[in-house]
Amino acid sequence: MIAVSENAVKHLRELLESKNAAAGTGLRLMVKRGGCAGLEYAMKLDTPAEADQVYGEGGVQVIVDPESLSFLDGSEIDYSDSLSDGGFKVLNPQAERTCGCGSSFEPRKADAK
Repeated sequence: MIAVSENAVKHLRELLESKNAAAGTGLRLMVKRGGCAGLEYAMKLDTPAEADQVYGEGGVQVIVDPESLSFLDGSEIDYSDSLSDGGFKVLNPQAERTCGCGSSFEPRKADAK
């Protein structure tokens, strides 16, 4: 399950409207190898593929592929208005540690849960 804060819903709705996104478009949240801590978050506007999990909240949706979901289950998407580090943020309970910028993380070991 991926939760989406009210603030993230508001900003995602505004982003979709500003881009004149087609119906069914949402925020794709992915995990890729890289970053300071081993894995990094990536996001883009996209439409769901057949195997994706789609989480709807407040009329918007977050799309996650099965491979990424194993690292993201239980996370919350929030939005920060910070001047130096604004944007969509992932609050991930499965992250053992994160880098200073918050865009990469090291996952908890399976036996450490």
